[in-house]
Amino acid sequence: MARFHPLPVAAVDRLTDDSVALTLSVPPELREEYRHAPGQHLALRRQVDGKEIRRTYSICSPAPDPAGEGPALLRVGVRLVEGGAFSAYALKEINVGDELEVMTPAGRFTLDPAPGLYAAVVGGSGITPVLSIVATLLAREPAARFCLIRSDRTAASTMFLEEVADLKDRYPQRLQLVTVLSREEQQAGLPSGRLDQERLSGLLPALLPVERVAGWFLCGPYGLVQGAERALRELGVARDRIHEEIFHVDAGSAPAAMVPAPAHSTVTARLDGRGGTWPVQDGESLLETVLRNRPDAPYACKGGVCGTCRAFLVEGEVRMDRNFALETEETEAGYVLACQSHPLTEKVELDFDR
Repeated sequence: MARFHPLPVAAVDRLTDDSVALTLSVPPELREEYRHAPGQHLALRRQVDGKEIRRTYSICSPAPDPAGEGPALLRVGVRLVEGGAFSAYALKEINVGDELEVMTPAGRFTLDPAPGLYAAVVGGSGITPVLSIVATLLAREPAARFCLIRSDRTAASTMFLEEVADLKDRYPQRLQLVTVLSREEQQAGLPSGRLDQERLSGLLPALLPVERVAGWFLCGPYGLVQGAERALRELGVARDRIHEEIFHVDAGSAPAAMVPAPAHSTVTARLDGRGGTWPVQDGESLLETVLRNRPDAPYACKGGVCGTCRAFLVEGEVRMDRNFALETEETEAGYVLACQSHPLTEKVELDFDR
């Protein structure tokens, strides 16, 4: 089960005018709990006016060696979101020595290092998990190569510019780096402009042998990720070789079809080895029902993006409003996002432990 622990802030590094990297210190007794795969994320929480706020941020530091101990330090990147209750706090108020409530790592946007060619298309803060994936892969697997295609507004707004440059210097023959700026011309490289489906359909085959890429990692705003996925499918890439993580989903993106719910429903949930059954109140998501009775239920974003609240649907039927976290094979296997699920049958049973 995911759990929160207080971790001290070891460093606060300004990356751009609107982003910082927070380095968290992990005490020896918690290092196994914070062992993470490359690409996973952390949920951070704080209390504001008596209300709990949680936000999810990807780990950008390399994953620890499986044969060694867990990480002594964890680093995450935070970009300011307009009106963001946590990002503004991170940029303006967090100092070295402060303690933050941090959930143990979660997420399935990961890569188990293996030989082969891999590639990523990222936009803005979408570089954060991919930075961990690239650094871990190239350090552990000498027979691996990576093509990183990143899109940013301007050079000054580019997160982890120095860290990516250091990786390129360290692995010049195994890391191919392509940078596109949407609002600024570069002296060399690709012309400015957005990386949409049409542009990627022509660009990707010119950069690398698309058919030989073992895994594609798409991360960033909804429009970029969806455009990149469509371009790859158009180029013949199988769906199981495409991995996605969405950042910055607009409220109106991909709404679900509305299906009437039964007048009275109950949800039975198994969580950390214990179960219970509770009535679902009108309009509640299944996660909200469970949280009223089990405050330890796992969640972070409540927006269908992070996947922290993933549960196995044991019995009944549900409607998911949005899903930007689960792969097709996961939904086909019976997994749902509890934060987006509403009952379509009088009885629903979820298992958070599977």
